[in-house]
Amino acid sequence: MQTINLGEADGLPPVDWAGIVEKLDAGSAPAADGMNSRTTWLSTVNEDGSPHVTAVGALWLDGTFWFQTGTGTRKGRNVARDPRCSVAVSIRDADVVFEGEATRVTDPTALTRTAKAWAEQGWPAEPDESGSGITAPFNAPSQGPPPWNVYRIKPRSATVVASAEPGGLTRFRF
Repeated sequence: MQTINLGEADGLPPVDWAGIVEKLDAGSAPAADGMNSRTTWLSTVNEDGSPHVTAVGALWLDGTFWFQTGTGTRKGRNVARDPRCSVAVSIRDADVVFEGEATRVTDPTALTRTAKAWAEQGWPAEPDESGSGITAPFNAPSQGPPPWNVYRIKPRSATVVASAEPGGLTRFRF
């Protein structure tokens, strides 16, 4: 992993990546009393090259983000055509943006693992009978009917803006 201290000219130290991962693993909220503690924003590329940004119930698991969506959704069509995407999330004392490529996951073991992780967070997902996606009693209405496809984002880089003293702005390339 390459660490680039973007705040060096301002006298800021590099952000500690291990501390960021620890907060992501813990499901850290941006504030102790944060009502919307883990909204993640997914940005994909529209056919005309413009960005498409939407809130998603992304899952942090195994050092990366996972998301699910219906085949007919804009984000689903976008990543099928162009897998480049980014995910942004606020955690305690920092904002994090991951850039990478989304890959559809069809491995039954991985689908079972992600469905279990979503269920542990309160969304009762489970692998679909076909083995190609996941299902649940409910989802956002715009997702269309189940099964929903699961995607893993293979990160290329992460940029972290630390808001707590001493602050920092660091890009990590994987």
